This record gives sequence, C-alpha cells and structure tokens, in this order.
Amino acid sequence: MQKSYILKVYIFFKGGEFILNLLFTLNKNYIHILKNCIKSLLRFKAQEKYSIYIMHSDLTENETNDLKSSFPSADFSFIYMDKELFSDFPENKRYPKEMYYRIFAADFLPQTMDKVLYLDPDIIVINPIDEFYSQDLGDNFYMACSHTRKFLTKVNMLRLGVDEDYPYINSGVMLMNLKELRKHQKKEEILSYINDKGKNLILPDQDIITALYGGKTIIADSLKYNMSDRLLSFHNASPANKKIDLDWIRKNTVIIHYFGKNKPWKENYKGILDCFYKEIENSSR
Repeated sequence: MQKSYILKVYIFFKGGEFILNLLFTLNKNYIHILKNCIKSLLRFKAQEKYSIYIMHSDLTENETNDLKSSFPSADFSFIYMDKELFSDFPENKRYPKEMYYRIFAADFLPQTMDKVLYLDPDIIVINPIDEFYSQDLGDNFYMACSHTRKFLTKVNMLRLGVDEDYPYINSGVMLMNLKELRKHQKKEEILSYINDKGKNLILPDQDIITALYGGKTIIADSLKYNMSDRLLSFHNASPANKKIDLDWIRKNTVIIHYFGKNKPWKENYKGILDCFYKEIENSSR
C-alpha cells in the first residue's frame, strides 16, 4: 500500500544545536567505503549538526578514533553489538549478521532519540538530505524506497507469505520512527517469522521488513532517494517514462546507492553512476 508523504520539519535539539541523526551498521571491511559516504554527506552544510551512530561488532579503538579524527565536524557514537544476540538469525558471506542490527536499532540507540536516518555505507549523497530527513512519519515505522515492479512484487509476496501487495522494501535507505518501533516491534515475532519462512528468505533483512512492516512503511521516490544503475536502466527502458540523464540526476537525485554486486570500486562495474563515487574518492577534504 503506497502512501504519500508531507513535508514537515522534524528535528532534534541537543546542547543548543539541531541534530540530524544518522545510522550505519557495518564491519571493518567497509570502513573505507563508509568514509566516502560520510565525506559526500558532509559536503552539504545542513542546518542541523550531523550526529553519526555506528553499530558494529569488530571495529578497533584505532579505527573508531580514525573516523572521529577524519570528520571532526560530526559527532560519532559507536555501539558495540554482541553477535551472540543474533545467533538464531540466518546469515551468509554476502549478508552477515550486521544486516540485522538496523532492524533492532530502536533498542540500542538512545531512548531519547525518536528518529534516525539509516544509510548503507555503499551510498554517495549528491544533494542535501534535509528534506528527506524532515518528513513526518506519523505512526508509520519507516520511510523507504522500493525498486521492485508490480509482477515481482506479487512474486515476493507469495514467497514471503504475505496477503497484501506491499512494495518490496530496499533497506539501504530508511528513515526510522524509533518511537513507534519501540512500542510495537517484538523480537519474538521476527524470530517466529524466520523459523516459519527461513528457507524462503533471499535477502533476509529486506524480506523481514517487507513482510512484517510493509504496511507501516511510506514509500519514497527511488529516483531521488535510492538511485542505482539498475533503476536508471529500467526507467529509461520504459517508453512511458521521460528519459533521464546525468544532468537530471545531478539536479534532482539526493542519494546514489551502489547496492548488489555492481560496485564502482570493482573492475567489473557496469553503468554510468560511478562518476559520483569517483568524484568523492578523488576529492580532498
């Protein structure tokens, strides 16, 4: 069920400054990628100060200190996660335990925080994120994007055992309503769903969020907030759509997301959106 959203200023006040809360969950293999994401974010001097929370299980003190010293204009908080808390959750080489941390973020982030913007580290921000962050979520749990077309949506709902045709959620960009999640989210419900549908789960975190919370997720514009080479190709291939190019993307897109296996830092990358990653990679602070 797709829902419209209304612009409404929704920011947090702390110590005399407005705070824009950001969340990342990762392991140490993604530190360099994370740095480029943060570098792209901090190019834009938002009204709010950036407060960055990182949930992890393996970062060293040297690595956390390096992040702090690399970006002194941002506030960093590191939340150590014991992987044993998620011993009952499936994982594989491509999708490690860290992917579940975002689902349960409301339990581990400060209880006084009502809202946070989760971003995958393989993201480059090319325009200010203030407008997206300031959306009023009402009693919904998330605002996120979907890249799935109608036919695949129906296939996914059958696979996940869901009666409603919820859009399949891409969990790489999620504005999270922590207050509502704390009220309603239950670990037991999620584990029960995993035990019931475990063999059918392909992208476990996205499958869980779609199946259990799809009806409480506002769908945002993917062309603006979760652009990828695949999405761009699908959009431009449809005769019903007006073609978009790099100039349009520079003016209108906010978030470029290099999800899946097609990464601009790998030799087999295919697409045109790697220019945004290279600009950040080659820039100096």
